[in-house]
Amino acid sequence: MKRILLTFIVALFVVPVFAQAPATPAASGKKAEEFIKFKETKYNFGKIPQGTPVTHDFAFTNITGSNVIIETATASCGCTTPKWPQAPIAKGATDKITAGFNAANAGPFSKEIYVRVKGADAPFAITITGEVVPKAQ
Repeated sequence: MKRILLTFIVALFVVPVFAQAPATPAASGKKAEEFIKFKETKYNFGKIPQGTPVTHDFAFTNITGSNVIIETATASCGCTTPKWPQAPIAKGATDKITAGFNAANAGPFSKEIYVRVKGADAPFAITITGEVVPKAQ
């Protein structure tokens, strides 16, 4: 009886150790800034009339020795629409991410677009700001 009890207690401590999920591979530690260099990371539209959509191009350059792929560019809200290059960017080449803003609601705004580069651990943020003013009537 003691032997069965001892086996059961040992099993309670040993089985969870083997049931652990395998370790994930270590992160590469690379940042998006090691792949692409933006000419600017913030843009202020100033005062925008309400209901007037605006866009701004954020130019960047591939600073690596090989092609770079922009996986996604996602906005912090639905009022901002980013467009990014779908094809790989050749080494040394320049391209752009276009930030569109619909200016539907009056008031100041600050919106971020998160750019995810293939091979980088975390996305890079670019920012648009400004103030939407009611249209003169």
